Amino acid sequence: MFQGAAALNLDAKGRLAIPARYREALALAANGLLIVTAHPHRCLLLYPEPAWEPIRDKVLAASSLNPKSAAIKRLLVGNAREEEMDAAGRLLIAPELRRFAQLEKEVWLVGQGSHFEIWSDAGWQAQQATFLALGDELSLPQDLGDLAL
Repeated sequence: MFQGAAALNLDAKGRLAIPARYREALALAANGLLIVTAHPHRCLLLYPEPAWEPIRDKVLAASSLNPKSAAIKRLLVGNAREEEMDAAGRLLIAPELRRFAQLEKEVWLVGQGSHFEIWSDAGWQAQQATFLALGDELSLPQDLGDLAL
């Protein structure tokens, strides 16, 4: 299970050094193959390939004649790239995906259980500010209505 947020830097070649605390678990879950793709919120998704397969298959099963389904297919599957961590635990983020998510030097790797989100620093800070601005007006979605912290 991947959780926590880590502030990281992309190197000059667009590689992301996966934090040591995640490397082994990610490598084992991925069987060496990782999937990086776009997300509608303008971040990237990083999945171990076995966790990505059922999501990809479900997306591909949707009708291409439905404009919303077709758009989701284009975004998620059309942007999906297979990548491997190098021996130093670095992951190349393709230039087109870096442009999509507006990734510059500073990025955030955010654990989401089965996968990670990769955010630009500005995008992550905006997400946090939006959430915090809700204050007492925050209402949980119906599927989390009974959550107690």
